[in-house]
Amino acid sequence: MKIAFYNTKPYDQRYFNQVNLTHGHDIHYISAHLNLETAKLIQDEEVVCAFINDKLDADVLTTLKNQGVRLIALRSAGFNHVDLSAAKTLGLPVVRVPTYSPYAVAEHAAGLLLCLNRKIHRAFNRVREGDFSLHNLMGFDLHGKTVGVIGTGKIGQCFINIMVGFGCRVLAYDVCVDEECQEKGVEYVSLESLFAQSSIISLHCPLNDATQHLINHESLELMQDGVTIINTSRGKLIDTKAIIKALKQGKVGLLGLDVYEEEEALFFEDFSDSVIQDDQLSRLLTFPNVIVTSHQAFFTEEAMQKIAQVTLTNITDFAQQGLIRNEVTL
Repeated sequence: MKIAFYNTKPYDQRYFNQVNLTHGHDIHYISAHLNLETAKLIQDEEVVCAFINDKLDADVLTTLKNQGVRLIALRSAGFNHVDLSAAKTLGLPVVRVPTYSPYAVAEHAAGLLLCLNRKIHRAFNRVREGDFSLHNLMGFDLHGKTVGVIGTGKIGQCFINIMVGFGCRVLAYDVCVDEECQEKGVEYVSLESLFAQSSIISLHCPLNDATQHLINHESLELMQDGVTIINTSRGKLIDTKAIIKALKQGKVGLLGLDVYEEEEALFFEDFSDSVIQDDQLSRLLTFPNVIVTSHQAFFTEEAMQKIAQVTLTNITDFAQQGLIRNEVTL
């Protein structure tokens, strides 16, 4: 099939071209983000492949449908950027990559935690300037600490395994209790209890109406002073204004973010020669106890290979058999 592949980077092309050798699709790579204006770039493609910071609202989907697009193939697990109601009305199926490498994201979350706790980012810069002192580099043992994990899907479970390996006590909250987690000693508790008991909290839940701004002024008040928060899930799980206030007050001691609630206009692009116009992100970057990475937790060789394989297989099954695998539904 002919595929309009939006929002592409060189690494996308490398992995998809390699996997496409066995699928034989005609891929038209477009570097621009998908939005109402760029949707008009569609020529005779029947499939649109989009990423998490592309816009797939009702107007964009209608434009794509009118131009002959028959399938939306997301190369991501997340789908909160898609108007699924409009897609259903238009008869435009949406498929995704439900899992690629839960280890990649969980390991990045653990990496943020370790780097923040042991001040590795600060020590690296200090030593390069010839300063070998240890002042302000004090960390704490992870062993014996209580870690709260919100969301115990595949990524959350991988993160739990890492924390159990460090000898942590793990509390969890999820709408579904996982028996395997319980067998490892994980205690499922209410959100309020998790907030109150955990010295470290890691977010591994999807973004929806119930979880948007899950971390807010009220929930932060329930937490221990100096709490560590890690978010490798979705940016809008955290109210940025609330977290900045909590950092200034010392309520939040360490903050590791791989996602940011207004990341769509910034992440995956190079603004090193520009002035960042987002005042809240700029403020976050001034804190010495905050690390922000640009949505790279998924970014491993294994994950990219799996994303390319599943995405193109979804399209091939649709083209050859009319099958709609890994469909996202309301």
